[in-house]
Amino acid sequence: MLIDALVNDALALLEVLAGWELDGPAAEAVALLGLIAGQDVEPAEGSDGTDGRWRIRRGVAKDRVISVVDPETRHAHKTVERRQDGFKAHLVIEPESGITTGCELTNAAGVEAADGATGVRLLAADDTISEPVQVLGDSAYGTGDALAAITGAGHVPLVKPWAFKPAVPGGFTLDDFILDEIAGTLTCPAGLTRTITKTRHVTFGAGCTGCPLRARCTTATRGRKVTLHKHHGLQREHRQRAQDASWQADYRQYRPMVERSIAWLVAGGNRRLRYRGVEKNNAWLHNRTAALNLRKLLNLGLIRNEGTWALA
Repeated sequence: MLIDALVNDALALLEVLAGWELDGPAAEAVALLGLIAGQDVEPAEGSDGTDGRWRIRRGVAKDRVISVVDPETRHAHKTVERRQDGFKAHLVIEPESGITTGCELTNAAGVEAADGATGVRLLAADDTISEPVQVLGDSAYGTGDALAAITGAGHVPLVKPWAFKPAVPGGFTLDDFILDEIAGTLTCPAGLTRTITKTRHVTFGAGCTGCPLRARCTTATRGRKVTLHKHHGLQREHRQRAQDASWQADYRQYRPMVERSIAWLVAGGNRRLRYRGVEKNNAWLHNRTAALNLRKLLNLGLIRNEGTWALA
């Protein structure tokens, strides 16, 4: 009932204001009110909203505005349990020195916030990178699209891979299936082969009936169904590569400096931003990283020598 009252009050206010001639700031405020009032609710089941009955929207409103103080902030999910509100900072860090060579602040969610695409764009803009490099990253860069962007730019992903969860606890994962992209087939652990459809779906269906491995594969009454990401093969190869001892040694060697550089960035209460909007906070991020870079260079022995800067 509280939802109904709040939405109806907002709609009543908007109806009154609809006949007013509003200037720029006032019109923007009314538009924001209308967005906030409508984005998270929908007419209750069996209602069109005209009877005043509403419910919380099932699903998430696209590009959801979360603040009337700063409409550019967004919700972000670092993990399933860890949620954050605000913006996202993307950094390119040289892992031996900890120097930040590129940075950008974006909305916390949405296409522009995608780690893979943003990271590759920052790498491409880095004049110090003239040949393929190892790209270290956490599991946010382990998506198929992110791996495709990194490898497509010629770099080698040193990224924590996404692990597939079995459909049955302790059972088979998709890595236990044999993928043949050339033939367009997928073979299950029991040896049954099915064709991959144009929409990347595979249905084993009746073939699961009587299968001795079924209890470890699926609980679906109509048999196992699989949906393959367009970059599934790339992700599978990456997971296999990440099991190599030399890959793991490189990851363990370089990750600590990257983590320390991020910790320095947000130290002193700097997880809480001082400005509103992407543009101003992006400028702040660049100033912050520049100051940290200068401090690191001084610690590395930066000196002024005959009119030029050099490391002692």
